[in-house]
Amino acid sequence: MTRIFLDATTLIALGTIGEIEQLMSFTGTLVVLPTVQNEVTTEPAQTNLSRFIAQNAVATADPVVQDRVEQAKEVLGEAERNGDVSLIAAVLAYTAEDRPVGVVSDDKRVPTTARGLGATVTGTVGVIVRAVEEGLDREEAHDLIRRIDSHGLHMTGTLREKADELIDEAAR
Repeated sequence: MTRIFLDATTLIALGTIGEIEQLMSFTGTLVVLPTVQNEVTTEPAQTNLSRFIAQNAVATADPVVQDRVEQAKEVLGEAERNGDVSLIAAVLAYTAEDRPVGVVSDDKRVPTTARGLGATVTGTVGVIVRAVEEGLDREEAHDLIRRIDSHGLHMTGTLREKADELIDEAAR
């Protein structure tokens, strides 16, 4: 089963508007690594994330990640372990064994690096589109995009139009 590693950017975007459960539309094991969870410091995102982890089958550790931390630091040019390093360490570990791995992140560097290393990557908009594919109402999805945009993700006009197009397409 695919392990899907969640980044703080998406957890903050969805957690801030109380919609973190939209992540449950994915099939696979959701993983929030401790270094990522520590980066979610704003409220209500922090409380919503803690509840989400406690109430759902969300993993908070993965032993193979530790084996690739030093390599991930080198890949990213980081001196210290942080959420980005942990996510890339996970990708390195899983792709080295030809095991499927996914990353959900709106950060620029993490998705680019993860995709280049062979991971399947999406962001917050992709989460909403996936939820529509799994039955979320089209109008509710458009509302989520507006709420996310007004609470911190701050989409460009082009990104917002693309999000609306993808939602409409998924709803068909």
